Amino acid sequence: MQLKLMISVLSAGILLFSCTSHKQSIKNDNPFNYVDPFIGTDYHGHTFPGAALPFGMVQLSPDTRTQGWDACAGYHYSDSSIIGFSHTHLSGTGIGDYGDILIMPFTGKVAIEEGSSENPDSGYRSRFKKESEVAYPGYYKVFLDDYKIKVELTATERVGLHQYTFPKSDEAGVIIDLSHSIHGQRNTINEIRVINQYEIEGLKKTQGWATNHYTYFKAKFSKPFEIQIYNDDKLVEKETGKVSGTNVKARLKFNTKKNEKVWVKVAISGVDNEGASKNLESELPDWDFDSVVANAKNKWEKQLNKILVTGDNDANKRVFYTALYHSNLSPTIYNDVDGRYRGLDQKIHKSEDDNYTVYSLWDTYRAQHPLFTIIKPDYNQSLIRDLLRKYQEGGILPMWELAANYTGTMIGSHAVSVIADAYLKGYRDFDTELALQAMIDAVVYDSIKPIHYPSDNVKKDLMPKAKLYIDEYGFVPSDKEKAAVSKALEFDYNYWCIAKVAEDMGKDDIAKSYYAKSKTYSKYFDKSTGFMRGRNADGSWVTPFDPAYSDHTNADYIEGNAWQWTWYVPQDVDGLIDLFGGKKQFAVKLDSLFTVSSEIKGENASADITGLIGQYAHGNEPSHHIIYLFNYADEPWRTQDLVEQVTTEFYTDQPDGLCGNEDCGQMSAWYIFNAMGFYPVCPGSNLYSIGKPLFNSISIHLNNGKTFEVETKGLSRTNKYIQKVLLNGEKIDTPFIKHQDIIEGKKLTYIMGKEPVVFWNN
Repeated sequence: MQLKLMISVLSAGILLFSCTSHKQSIKNDNPFNYVDPFIGTDYHGHTFPGAALPFGMVQLSPDTRTQGWDACAGYHYSDSSIIGFSHTHLSGTGIGDYGDILIMPFTGKVAIEEGSSENPDSGYRSRFKKESEVAYPGYYKVFLDDYKIKVELTATERVGLHQYTFPKSDEAGVIIDLSHSIHGQRNTINEIRVINQYEIEGLKKTQGWATNHYTYFKAKFSKPFEIQIYNDDKLVEKETGKVSGTNVKARLKFNTKKNEKVWVKVAISGVDNEGASKNLESELPDWDFDSVVANAKNKWEKQLNKILVTGDNDANKRVFYTALYHSNLSPTIYNDVDGRYRGLDQKIHKSEDDNYTVYSLWDTYRAQHPLFTIIKPDYNQSLIRDLLRKYQEGGILPMWELAANYTGTMIGSHAVSVIADAYLKGYRDFDTELALQAMIDAVVYDSIKPIHYPSDNVKKDLMPKAKLYIDEYGFVPSDKEKAAVSKALEFDYNYWCIAKVAEDMGKDDIAKSYYAKSKTYSKYFDKSTGFMRGRNADGSWVTPFDPAYSDHTNADYIEGNAWQWTWYVPQDVDGLIDLFGGKKQFAVKLDSLFTVSSEIKGENASADITGLIGQYAHGNEPSHHIIYLFNYADEPWRTQDLVEQVTTEFYTDQPDGLCGNEDCGQMSAWYIFNAMGFYPVCPGSNLYSIGKPLFNSISIHLNNGKTFEVETKGLSRTNKYIQKVLLNGEKIDTPFIKHQDIIEGKKLTYIMGKEPVVFWNN
């Protein structure tokens, strides 16, 4: 892909990003200036470039497409026309949703339909040039060629603010399209009510990935408008009152002078119109666009300054700070300013603690939440309190919660992992007894337990037979359950998490039971092939067997194959090594993962298998811990080689700079940890495995006022191997550091050299 970006200094001395070349050096060494929201918007990164605050409810961003896998965020860098600007977006998911309350400014006569990318003139869509786009945290700008309108966007937590600079026109205005959705969710309710000549409000309710998704809104304009409302693309004669349907749109019109600015502010709520109105008046009572942009900058700087890196490679800094930016977008706030929120029981509740949504837990338990335990432990504990409220209101911990809905997406139960990781690191500002019970309920099969769910299919996903079969057979039979091997391996890890928490709480019987259950992974290991392999109910191996085979919907492995899933025993790597017959045999097999052919077999192979080195797939999460397993086999130089290869080949500062879905912060959190030189192979263990740092020095400013420092001596292209690691000046004797080492503000020093060594014995 011929993709280039350029850095230019624009507007009040803030360094902005536009799309031509990234090669200039940044003189002002402010982390904010290195963030490029366009990274990940091409290839399969599925990120959006628009305006959002850290964990904000509103993500105000352009939509360029709504259909296809690469439309999950509503925007793709390769597109050349814009449909409009909607207020909710997902960052890096593999399934699309949101795109709520789309607004598109126009001049002249425009159709009420959106039009097509092939023929933008067939609707209100507009062409644009890449060089007119600018984006940095909390701000987005583009010029609409067909209408000669400059669009600028910013946001508070719950309100999107649009600033349109119009040409002189007797026919100017905006389209509001409530039928617009990403991935074409079914609209069940669209409502618009005209309040006065400056304000409208309404509701968009959809059924898609989130089965019952409510988006109430209040929109206020700085200029009086005339309005035409359409239902099923037919003009509704009345201009006041409420119009309801499943395809409701509005055309708001006014005259404009040359370079006249018109502002629109739109607040959203998952509760009701009153909530949207309160959000608007509380967060954005005026029209000061520049102050909202400045406030966004301040809030992002506070997040980005938690980790400071030094080094001469500006490209690495752009990747690093954009990764830190992406990892601070979700989970998002999902309550109104008055504390009200929609719960998983679809009832309205009120809490003094924040409610959240967008829990991509199958992805984010691996690195994003462990990163939060270091740089945002209070926020992470708030998330856990929220997960426990969801357990009480919905009946079970969520797997992938979206807009107050169980989606049942993915496998395992990794709210368990998030809770255990925080608890075992000493963060316990939540009801620990309730937490343990919620964790156990998440992994026990109980088909009659009351669970609020939108469909039988989702309940089946929340309560898979895998939970039952592990108790009945001692394993999950492939002839009775899809993705049997993957589900079983993930539950083994969940069982270990429960056992660790129960043991710490003095509940020895529970701990003993779950430790035993966590060992069932050995039943899937086929010594004759050296892979984790499916078994039928009678104990026989599933045949035929090809470790490179993948089927996205009907195989023993989800989003992967035997090559990628064989290594998923993070809770007992030593036990896995024993299955292979020892460290030497284990290392030989592990090395072959990275040298075997990258061909993925199967006509219905998962599209998520991307970023390949051999059969290692960095574009998807099951592979993310694997390169660190060489440390357990006394070959740390292979870990270091592979960290360098992955961080340089699969993370760049270009729009196609992510090799797979961003997955709500996990891909980025992986990079942040690896840039610092360590990684949490097994969340809940309190240990981080040593990798290879990317920068000369790193400082992590902790909530307790202390600073954890990482220093790298002798780092160069030739000196790429760790010779020695010091912690507060003392040589470490294992390839691990502890979480407490970080929290106590110690200093980690890497001594680099040309030759590979077992550094803890050197």
